[in-house]
Amino acid sequence: MLMSMTGFGRASGTFESKKISIEIRSLNSKGLDLSVRIHNFYKELEPEIRRKVTELLERGKVDLFLNLDSTGDNKNFSINTDLAKAYYNDLQSINTAIGQKTEDYLSILIRMPDIFVNEHEEMSDEEKKFILQLVTEACNKLNEFRRQEGVALENEFSQRIENIRSLLNEVPKYERERIDTIKERIRKGLEEIAAANYDNNRLEQELIFYIEKLDVSEEKMRLANHLNYFLETMKIPNAGKKLGFISQEIGREINTLGSKSNHAEMQKLVVDMKDDLEKIKEQVLNTL
Repeated sequence: MLMSMTGFGRASGTFESKKISIEIRSLNSKGLDLSVRIHNFYKELEPEIRRKVTELLERGKVDLFLNLDSTGDNKNFSINTDLAKAYYNDLQSINTAIGQKTEDYLSILIRMPDIFVNEHEEMSDEEKKFILQLVTEACNKLNEFRRQEGVALENEFSQRIENIRSLLNEVPKYERERIDTIKERIRKGLEEIAAANYDNNRLEQELIFYIEKLDVSEEKMRLANHLNYFLETMKIPNAGKKLGFISQEIGREINTLGSKSNHAEMQKLVVDMKDDLEKIKEQVLNTL
């Protein structure tokens, strides 16, 4: 079953009066590009959080946010007074230097890096486990979102592939007409030149050689096989990259078919095939 690389997951919970929330968002990427923003209280958990996310989410540009929404009634952090004073003096000096009016420094100070200090010397194993469980829950919800998006991708791919197959099935009805047109064009050309006498046998040999070069039987067969292979591969987990390779092969056969067509109606069919294929390629980039 296909999965999209686009998704969102959120998990939240309370541990000892602390309300914690984790949000994970993902977009398409060739590999796993993980960006993590964690509240300072839980910075030490970042390596373990990264390992957990890498284990559960294989690919995508992933952004994870761990927020401490509230600390409840228990005061488990304090303000780094020395650092706050240093920030204050620097802000005041800069303000004076540029001639600005006095600002509300307090609202700025509480947003400065490392202004709060965690009074807990060490995080308990229970709290670590709780945080990692929230990470797992958020990742699982993101994957569920991806699965739902994958159903839509699968439906679109199936429809586009069948569109291309339908167009391919229209090609044979123009092939005979195309060959007759080529023969007639060559004969008329020969009749118009001064030396109108030519060897009919030699003409037939040259026509056979020329028509063989324009034969599209192999291209039709390979294209049909690639379409079947695409549909079969959709059933394999994490097949996004493989589907990308197959779509490239489909494109090669369609292009060759177009270069050999020499017929207006066949070229229209090829243009429509390319249109459906481009839509497939766009969505394959977002397929896990």
